[in-house]
Amino acid sequence: MSKIVLITGASRGIGASLAIEFAKNGYNLSLCCRNSKEDLYSLQKHIQDNYHVDVITSIGNVGDFSFVESMIEKTIQRFGHVNVLINNAGISHIGLLSDMSITEWNNIINTNLSSVFFTSKCIIPEMIKKHSGKIINISSVWGNVGASCEVAYSACKGGINSFTKALGKELAPSNIQVNAIACGCIDTSMNSCFSEEERQELADEIPAGRFGKPEEVAHLALQLATGNEYLTGQIVTLDGGWI
Repeated sequence: MSKIVLITGASRGIGASLAIEFAKNGYNLSLCCRNSKEDLYSLQKHIQDNYHVDVITSIGNVGDFSFVESMIEKTIQRFGHVNVLINNAGISHIGLLSDMSITEWNNIINTNLSSVFFTSKCIIPEMIKKHSGKIINISSVWGNVGASCEVAYSACKGGINSFTKALGKELAPSNIQVNAIACGCIDTSMNSCFSEEERQELADEIPAGRFGKPEEVAHLALQLATGNEYLTGQIVTLDGGWI
């Protein structure tokens, strides 16, 4: 039976690296993004040309339950099942909480946290039928310790961490493993707000002496997807010893 992975927020950065890593290992892919559709279509072509796996794409907002429901229905119709769900979609917001609008708050909560509930709610019944599955949530070290001027983002990631621990317990009897990767400073466009000087100062704070690579996140996700079935409900920190 073919192996299927569904990845949200897959057009670039960590998401694109996840897609390539799983394609290299023979997984067919269901990929989605909200805004960078040309990047997603380019990634789809690159994977199909180089790794000869089946790739379907969906464009929409994972913070909208109706979109998530239709995307997963489309995936099941195409492939019949999903082995691995990776909740990677996320946006950031930097600024004082008192300056944050209600619309901005709702947008980041829906995109980063509610989307994890939406995808899991839709996927879990299919995984239970197979009595197997992996759910991997891409989180952040700020979900562990919080970050000044990133309160909403930290709240989302802290919520994902608790969600992961609780759902891991709930689904363990069904042989479905739920884990999260708490990323440190990964070299993606989300960090483009920093100047070169600020980037160097930040890298100097990290014991490993550098930012992480999206490919390193993807490799860890593949290990979680293919590894120990006794490992569930865990938040695995990938930060070069930073936090």
